[in-house]
Amino acid sequence: MAEADLRVLMLAQSPISGDSRILRETAALTAAGHSVHVVGRDVPDGFPVEAGATVESVSRSAGLRAGGNGPVVGHGRRGLKVLAQRAVRWLLLPEHRLRTEKQWRTAAAGRLAAMQPYDVVHAHDFNTLELAAEYAGRWSAILVYDSHELWFDRALPGRPTPFWRIRGRRYELGLARRARVVFTVSDGIAQRLRERGLPDVRVVRNTFPRPEVAPVLPASPAGLLYAGRVGAGRDLPTVVEAARQLAPFKTLLMGSVDPNYRLDLGPVEKVPETSIDEVDRVLQESGISLVTLTNTCENHRLALPNKLFHAVRAGVPVVAADLPELRAVITKYHLGTLYEPGNASSLAAAVRAMIADYAGYVDGVRAAADELNWEHDSERLVAAYSTLAKSIQVK
Repeated sequence: MAEADLRVLMLAQSPISGDSRILRETAALTAAGHSVHVVGRDVPDGFPVEAGATVESVSRSAGLRAGGNGPVVGHGRRGLKVLAQRAVRWLLLPEHRLRTEKQWRTAAAGRLAAMQPYDVVHAHDFNTLELAAEYAGRWSAILVYDSHELWFDRALPGRPTPFWRIRGRRYELGLARRARVVFTVSDGIAQRLRERGLPDVRVVRNTFPRPEVAPVLPASPAGLLYAGRVGAGRDLPTVVEAARQLAPFKTLLMGSVDPNYRLDLGPVEKVPETSIDEVDRVLQESGISLVTLTNTCENHRLALPNKLFHAVRAGVPVVAADLPELRAVITKYHLGTLYEPGNASSLAAAVRAMIADYAGYVDGVRAAADELNWEHDSERLVAAYSTLAKSIQVK
């Protein structure tokens, strides 16, 4: 049976312009001859996509935000009124999260109803899976599930929702069993999904394309850089306390800030956000990349954050949280040192150990770059789609 180029519809509730996984997958599939249309969220007007791919935007509400015009990163406000606002937010956040996600699906469904059928519907994360499964069924299309996280095992702000998690896992698995293939980001998450009953789970890591120019690093590090989302769950209070112990060694922080998140930066220097390529330069000038997470949920324990692979692309060793999946990759490739999440003295000690054997860790990162790159990982994605294409008879 001849292989067909596929018409692929991707659904994603993440802001597409900042989701490097979706953009890279779109580029890889387009380069392989498939046509890709993405229905995402908050796509800027005129946002460029890979030649042949198209994108449209569906918005949803911005979320519960605190009032006031205080600094986004700085000393938190106090007082009974503020405490009451935080209590209400804590109670309402789970319902608000579900409502905004449903709002996006309802609006996106209106767009899909007017579309011609696609060959493949590719759902990015659980909050698009229900809609993707519905239209894959209507169109007799192939369903693909791309689980960026262990969705119902994440650490979420707001009051605990144990029954929602239990019901959600069951519902997710029921929908995901309809998928011809499931992709995810780490071996640990893949193993959990297989244990829960999903037979064909394949790992496509959030690696980065290899740089065109070989990275140039200082002989010894000048500082350490956290480049990523600034918010709860990133263990940033530990970074601040460790920075006090490491001073005058520089600690830098770069990234967009979650609404309502407050952090006393102390000796940590906040630097402006910039492009991915420019982040490479700042990483290389600093010499050490921070890959931090709290040990508060199974998703964190099995995660491989983008910033780990961004550091590999930049040629920069890492100091990372000692969590199972991170530990496995970092020790296998000698990418850096590990610290106990929540323990500032452990983090400071890990930085000092990095400095003491800096050249050795740089060599480890350089060697790992031959395998930990998007050129390698995208082959798994393209191969899976090639198998799907072969299963469709050319009309």
